[in-house]
Amino acid sequence: MASSACDTLPIRSLLFVPGDSEKKLERALDAGADALILDLEDSVALPRKAAARALVAEFLEQHAQATTALWVRINPPSTPLARDDLAEIVACGPRGLVVPKVLAHELGPLGAELQRLELDAGLEAGVTQLLPIATETPASLFSLGGYTDVGPRLAGLTWGAEDLSVALGAASAVDGDGRWLFTFELARALCLAAAHAAGVAAIDTVYTEFRDAEGLRRQAAEARRDGFTGKLAIHPDQVAIINEAFQPSRAEVDAAHRIVAAFDQAPATAGAVAHEGRMLDRPHLLRARRLLTLAARLNLPRPPDDIHGGVER
Repeated sequence: MASSACDTLPIRSLLFVPGDSEKKLERALDAGADALILDLEDSVALPRKAAARALVAEFLEQHAQATTALWVRINPPSTPLARDDLAEIVACGPRGLVVPKVLAHELGPLGAELQRLELDAGLEAGVTQLLPIATETPASLFSLGGYTDVGPRLAGLTWGAEDLSVALGAASAVDGDGRWLFTFELARALCLAAAHAAGVAAIDTVYTEFRDAEGLRRQAAEARRDGFTGKLAIHPDQVAIINEAFQPSRAEVDAAHRIVAAFDQAPATAGAVAHEGRMLDRPHLLRARRLLTLAARLNLPRPPDDIHGGVER
C-alpha cells in the first residue's frame, strides 16, 4: 500500500499515465502530481491491455511506499476487461480505482467484488477507494443523484466531456473560445453538485490543449472558484499549474485569518460582523475556516501573529 501520508493530503492534481509505457510510468513519479492515474482504458490499445495490466501491477508493487497516491483507471465495469483488471490489480493495493462510463448503481456490485478480492489478498475490506468519471454517457447524467448512496468507498467524483460528446453525436464540447457548450457545462455543474451532495471531492476534468498553459490556468482557476477541489491532467507540464491553482494564495490565507479573528472578537451573540467595509455572516466564517484547514493540510506558511480582524464597532 502507498504511504499513509497520502491520506492526509488534499489531492489537487491527478495525472493520467498510460499503463503500457514503462518509461512514462517511471517519469511520472517526478512530475509533482498529488496522484497518478495509471491508465488501463483509453490510452491503451486492446492488444496491449494484458501487457498494461502486468506493468501496472508491477509498478504498484515496486512503489508501494510512494508518497504520491497511486490510482488505476480500469475499463468500464460493464465489460469483461474490467473483471480482468480487478483480478490482477486489486491485490497490488492501489489507493483506488478510477471508474469510467459508469452509472451510480453499478458501484454496488463493483464494491462487493472489490471486497471479495481484498479479503482474498489479505487486505482490509473497503481499502480500495472509487473515483467515478460520472458523466461519460447520456444515461449517466440521470444517475448523478445516486452517488449519495454509494458509501465510504466513494472518494470523489469527476466528469468527462470527450466520451459524452461522442455519445451525443456532438461536433464539439466547446465553442470557438474554448469554453464549454451548454450541455457540457450542465454535466460539469451536475457533477459538482453531486460530489458535494455525497460529501466527497469534486475533481474537474482534463484540459486537452496541453500546450496552452494560459488556457489551463484560466480553466483551473474557474474550477476552484466554482467549488472543485482538484483537476485531472494529461501531461506532466500541466501539474504545476494545477497545483498552484488549487491551493490558497498567501493573500487568501491572510484574509481568512482576519475574518476568523473578526468573528472571534465579536460578541458571542453577534450573527454578523462588519469587517473591512463588508457585512459578514456565518457562511463567510465557514468559507474562511475551510480555506485555513486546506492551507494547514498543505503546510502553507501562517501569517504574522499581528494580523487582526477588523471589527468595526
